[in-house]
Amino acid sequence: MLTCNQLDAGVFIVVLTVLALFIGSFLNVVIHRLPKMMEQDWRAQCIDVLGVAAPAEAAKQRYSLSRPRSECPHCAHVISPIENLPVLSFLWQRGRCRACHGRISWRYPVVEVSSAVLVAVVAWHFGCGVQALWAAVLTFALLCLAFIDFDTQYLPDSITLPVLWLGIACNLYGVFTSLEASVIGAIAGYLCLWLVYHAFKLLTKKEGMGHGDFKLLSLLGAWMGWQALPAIVILSSVLGSIVGIGLIVSGARDRNLPMPFGPYLAGAGWITLIWGAKLTEGYLGFIGSP
Repeated sequence: MLTCNQLDAGVFIVVLTVLALFIGSFLNVVIHRLPKMMEQDWRAQCIDVLGVAAPAEAAKQRYSLSRPRSECPHCAHVISPIENLPVLSFLWQRGRCRACHGRISWRYPVVEVSSAVLVAVVAWHFGCGVQALWAAVLTFALLCLAFIDFDTQYLPDSITLPVLWLGIACNLYGVFTSLEASVIGAIAGYLCLWLVYHAFKLLTKKEGMGHGDFKLLSLLGAWMGWQALPAIVILSSVLGSIVGIGLIVSGARDRNLPMPFGPYLAGAGWITLIWGAKLTEGYLGFIGSP
């Protein structure tokens, strides 16, 4: 592994940022396909339980992260490698398919650029070393979870659970916090929202959030320790309130429709990863002031 004695910090940031741009292209695939794969598996399980024959179309629509190859949603034109270059292909093709000239969603370059920018900040903040690499992994996971939850209100266990355990594993060596703080953070993160969920359900007879939110906060506690949880919960609540009220007032969202909480938890978690110490100091100073 390269260290700062072998590689200039500026070059490290550039290399990690370019790599994140290409990984962002793959994240687009995960964000689009993973919910479809989940629904595909649920459908297969239902068919198995009911003991009925699977529809002929089901075999043709099998999805994985590698197959079928990416194609234009308008004309089914298979995307070539040169058309799949992050951001550059979108700009070169002026946001349109080369075959049918149908519009390509802005979502793709947004995810790619977001991945690159967030990882550049991570590399700049943590410097050349192991912390930056682990933080980049967490950034990719949070970006995926935020977009998937925003689109579908799913927080896939296939991402949250492995990344939760990965956080505990990296903290075996004290990368972000102690192992003890990591384990307590994972437990407390889950129980915190679990208790809120059941209290809300008891009072209102309604479900205020999904179980995936418990696991996401548990994941963040595993990576950053229990000390980071107050800042994450407060910040995600503030972000959710501001954005939610803004969407309702602007008419962009019906107030009666459920709103995913995962993007705000993910955003608050990433902010706490970078500026958590200052946020915690400010919070403790505020509650401790006369």
